[in-house]
Amino acid sequence: MGSRAIAIKEAPFRKTPLTGLALASLLLLVVFGASIAYGAASIDLSTVFRALVAFNGTSAQETIRNIRLPRAVIALCVGASLAVAGALMQALTKNPLAAPGIMGVNAGASLLVVAATLFLASSSQALYIWVSLIGAAGAGILVYYLSSVGRQGMTPLKLIIAGATISTLLSSLTQGLLVMRESTLDEVRFWLAGSVANRNFSLFLSLLPYLLLGLLIAFLLGKQITTLSLGDDVARGLGQRIGLVKALTAIAIILLAGGSVAIAGPVGFVGLVIPHIARALVGVNYRWILPYSAVLGAILLLGADIFARWVVRPGEVPVGAVTAIIGAPVLIWLVRQKVRRQ
Repeated sequence: MGSRAIAIKEAPFRKTPLTGLALASLLLLVVFGASIAYGAASIDLSTVFRALVAFNGTSAQETIRNIRLPRAVIALCVGASLAVAGALMQALTKNPLAAPGIMGVNAGASLLVVAATLFLASSSQALYIWVSLIGAAGAGILVYYLSSVGRQGMTPLKLIIAGATISTLLSSLTQGLLVMRESTLDEVRFWLAGSVANRNFSLFLSLLPYLLLGLLIAFLLGKQITTLSLGDDVARGLGQRIGLVKALTAIAIILLAGGSVAIAGPVGFVGLVIPHIARALVGVNYRWILPYSAVLGAILLLGADIFARWVVRPGEVPVGAVTAIIGAPVLIWLVRQKVRRQ
């Protein structure tokens, strides 16, 4: 309780969460506009504005409407979804190191998407959506089960070990499938590194209801998740139906993480880093952590995508590589902090 009280006291927007959320939303608008304006060829903001409100068919405006705007929208939604999924995972498992990438969810979704691409040769968008969601669910359930086996039940250390083991196994299986057919490797290699470039916008529109449903479930459960994060006994003592809350939370995680992987590939570390920033800003109330995570996750992925286009201009690197550069030091720091407390 002492560390939790300190975290709440030091959170700068604990008493004025709407102010912080408004400031973060304003920053999101700025980064979103920069994402649309910046690319292989920079386009001034007046042209961006005219492309959005007074389209007249010039090549620059075509680029804005058909390439950069869809890319920015996808990055915004994927970043928000992964960050909220990470916050839900950390609350559900009571483990600050939990995240879609670390717990095998991304790897499970990736494996089934690659398998579907290799063996089914189908162009059905619904197929890729469902195999991604099934893969995310299967991997998450397996990791949760393995980490719960034994006398002590699930512990943070067992959860991380199980997640790392299953992620490595599923990633190895994915690579094994890819070497069977080089054409499939060429088709999905950029996606496997995590990317929002040249994504199928019609597939994204098909996925959008799943992402929005996941976000809606998460936001509606904010109060219950706050109580659940205090411990099952506390939640049960307050009359909470913890089984139902956990099931709905798991459904939201699957929708958000699986849907994100289906469109952008396994983008890592967004779901790990952002919830910690959100808690540092607003304390431990998930009614605010979740919306903060959504906005900050969108900012992070949009910013990472801008950097990915700038670092090797006029080419670009996968945005997943940029988030890994940001997230890996944070993961090391979190592990060191957890070891020191023990």
